[in-house]
Amino acid sequence: MAAGGWRVRGRVRRWVTALVVLACAAGVLLNLGTPAAVGATGPRFLTDAQGRALVLYGLDADDTGLQGASAAPTARAVLAEQGLLGDDFARVLLHWSRVEPRPGHYDDAYLADLVQRVDRYAAAGDHVVLAMAQDAYGPPPGTAALPAAVDAARITAADSFWRTRDDAPDLQDRYAAAWVHVARYLTAHLTHGPGALTPADAVVGFDLLDRPWGGSVQGPAFETGPLAAFYERVITRIRDVDPNHWLFVEPEAASADTGLPSALPYLPDPRHGTARIGYAPQLYPASLDPGGSYTGTGVFWTDRLLGSWAIQALRTARRLNAPLLVGGWGADLTAPGAHLYVDHVQELVDALMAGSACCDAAPGAWSPWARPGKPADIAGVLQTAYPRVVAGVPVEFDYDKGTLVFTLQFRDVAGVVGTTDVYLPPSDFPLGPQVEFDADFTSAWDPSRHVLSVTVTHPVPGTVHTLRLTPTSPSQNVG
Repeated sequence: MAAGGWRVRGRVRRWVTALVVLACAAGVLLNLGTPAAVGATGPRFLTDAQGRALVLYGLDADDTGLQGASAAPTARAVLAEQGLLGDDFARVLLHWSRVEPRPGHYDDAYLADLVQRVDRYAAAGDHVVLAMAQDAYGPPPGTAALPAAVDAARITAADSFWRTRDDAPDLQDRYAAAWVHVARYLTAHLTHGPGALTPADAVVGFDLLDRPWGGSVQGPAFETGPLAAFYERVITRIRDVDPNHWLFVEPEAASADTGLPSALPYLPDPRHGTARIGYAPQLYPASLDPGGSYTGTGVFWTDRLLGSWAIQALRTARRLNAPLLVGGWGADLTAPGAHLYVDHVQELVDALMAGSACCDAAPGAWSPWARPGKPADIAGVLQTAYPRVVAGVPVEFDYDKGTLVFTLQFRDVAGVVGTTDVYLPPSDFPLGPQVEFDADFTSAWDPSRHVLSVTVTHPVPGTVHTLRLTPTSPSQNVG
């Protein structure tokens, strides 16, 4: 068959996949219904030490460069990324095989370099979530089919990990022990020194398993069975040594990342006080598989998958009574229509009031960097206005890139102190913002970081405020 024929056939397969996803979503919803939320009356948010809501925005970063490799992000590189995107978040992917290269043996040199990396992020004011991958136990969802023999081997390996084989070794115990070692090491080595954000405070939490894949057990049977049991086991082990960090869980990636419902059940947190379990699904619509683009009919199917994904992500977060953090999203940012896709996803994530890690920190087609130190064309689109931290509970926020109007509504909460900080892109707000606010306030504009800080003079618990920001002209003043 001619190459053009293969391309058409591939597009048809992606469109059919999208149809199947939507049809399956409807069917599974009929079966699952709407599980009762566990006391959740509204969205929960990650919070800092002052009780302020965190809305994280940043990039996914692999562990490449740890152990002294030249690819490790320098302090200058971290600041360059901030200058490019105005982000305040890094999701760093660790690999179990590097944390524990041999059974029962942990590589503390690797973890020492991780601590140095966190130090650099903290010095720049960036928060960090550490995620662990177990790539040996399943093909990455969304990749091309592997040869049958390799598929069979990976399914067997996954079944061993999930304890769905009678002869399976207890790999989960080793995996949980590796997380315990990481938690202990960070507690002992991350400092609590002076500064706006100390290294110890910079680490928000741990994403327990990157993109779970169930092997021969898939769908609700996997999520309510092996995956839920695994999460409860790892959570319990980590809580024995670390009662404070947020612990993030992901759904089955092959289905939930594309918009299908998740059956992940409520997971108890044995820590004293309010649970700190977060929900961190990823977003990779089937219509944008390698070779897909956000053009033509692809826009139609992708938009529907995005809508389904948003509904299911919110539903599962409420069932878990957990804050929502989009653990990863992206596409080939050099493909036609990529800028429109980025705008659409950013609008969607804002509507969910969720933090997110987008793209890839390493230069390439999925990155805001074309090569080290050289921004890609998409970087200006990825740069967006967002609230970094809110002194209260966010009600909604939105940035209209067409009119350059940023709006934030939030509610005062007793005991929450500090500023509400908003990042504004220098390309849209070169002279800072003109501030409209419905209460007495003070404000400060940091032109080097392009961050506006607003403080309510007399907060009254329960009061909802509206903050509206527009670009200031040379004749206007901030505040």
